[in-house]
Amino acid sequence: MKAEPPEKTEAARPCPARINGVHHLFAAAGYSLAGIRRLWAETAFRHEVLGLPVVMALFWVTSAPLWAFFGFIILWCFLIAVEALNTAVEVIVDHISPHWSEAARDAKDLGSLAVMALILANGAFVAAVLFLA
Repeated sequence: MKAEPPEKTEAARPCPARINGVHHLFAAAGYSLAGIRRLWAETAFRHEVLGLPVVMALFWVTSAPLWAFFGFIILWCFLIAVEALNTAVEVIVDHISPHWSEAARDAKDLGSLAVMALILANGAFVAAVLFLA
């Protein structure tokens, strides 16, 4: 019979002290940068980041109206936010349920659906700007 590998256990760490005032602003910015560093490990995120300059260049070449640039940046930010939430769900699910489970699969699939819906919305917006404007 094959022995199971030991589970990875994290050492219990004390809860960090609460940060208030202006220091909180800097701490929050640091947390966001850490989130970007974590997301950069995801191939999908890197592809989505590449999409921004590609679409901006496409809009520039086709002389798209200024509102299209702003509209796409807003939609793209929504996509990045949902990608971050999807990755957070996946990390939590993998931590809580390291073995396969239907609930874990469903949670990951639903997060993936949310990302796909925003990718489609971004694509529809770009198509509308290029072909209807």
